[in-house]
Amino acid sequence: MKKYHIYGIGNALVDIEIEVTDEELQNLAIEKGVMTLVDEQRQAYLLDALPGQHHNRACGGSAANTVIGAAKLGAHCYYSCKIADDETGRFYAQDLEQEGVVSNLNNMTLESGVTGKCLVMVTPDADRTMNTHLGITGELGYQQVDEQALADSEWLYIEGYLVSTDSAREAAIATRQFAENNQVKTALSLSDPNMVKFFHHGLKEMLGDNIDLLFCNHDEALMFTEQESLEDAFEALKNHAKTFAITNGAKGAVIWDGESKIEVAAHKVDAVDTNGAGDLFAGAFLFGITHGLSFEKAGQLASFASARLVKEFGPRLSTEGQILVRDFLKEL
Repeated sequence: MKKYHIYGIGNALVDIEIEVTDEELQNLAIEKGVMTLVDEQRQAYLLDALPGQHHNRACGGSAANTVIGAAKLGAHCYYSCKIADDETGRFYAQDLEQEGVVSNLNNMTLESGVTGKCLVMVTPDADRTMNTHLGITGELGYQQVDEQALADSEWLYIEGYLVSTDSAREAAIATRQFAENNQVKTALSLSDPNMVKFFHHGLKEMLGDNIDLLFCNHDEALMFTEQESLEDAFEALKNHAKTFAITNGAKGAVIWDGESKIEVAAHKVDAVDTNGAGDLFAGAFLFGITHGLSFEKAGQLASFASARLVKEFGPRLSTEGQILVRDFLKEL
């Protein structure tokens, strides 16, 4: 038995979540519903310009949210990332440890610089819009990877956001190759429509020829496969991944387990914040398949967990949410 169920690699970003209106997004020329990279000055300007309700900051980044979500359900997880020697970086390391995730951060000498931040703007329709300043995480390299911990993991999980810088993309590719050479199963998330739109070729490089599991949403699937229908995208994705899961919001999800197409129903909820829903879907799904669940039951667990998450603000389950998800798991 391996030490870790999931080894994640991704950006280290402290999430700052603010409730905003559609009008504020329009007035500030912010593209709604996607992640946009911005410089530090633009991000600081937006923080000053948005007076809405601020929520508690938290260590984040897509893959971090995924492994934290899996850890809250009981998985043993490791996370590789890069932070700077600043207050934000120290907060990130402490918060990640408190969430029960082992990382490379306690075994490295921190460099001077600025730790990345993600401004998450949530509109009344529960949609999330992100403006991200990567800071030092844009320099993530293979030196941040713990090969011993990775080799002692069942799954490697890579976030697609790493495609946006050369250093991080190359690190992701090298990490995937090491995992493949050491019989560690590999998973990747396309992460965001803008990543597919602007870094299509780089994502294909990160996927390689033999990825075991791909996560994406409806829009990312269509854009990545250059198809016009979900049915056609579903068939096209078989050329890129052994298995995959496509989430589709209130319509649920569709999964390919390598042999059969599986439809997973959504759970009707009154959503207030969709930030982190896709990340938790991946985390709960990976928890499921590393703890004896079939792809179908893992999909059902992931659907329930992500539906429970969007009922609250923030990218991770509350204590009450964790209890409800664990109760649901007992019924599977």
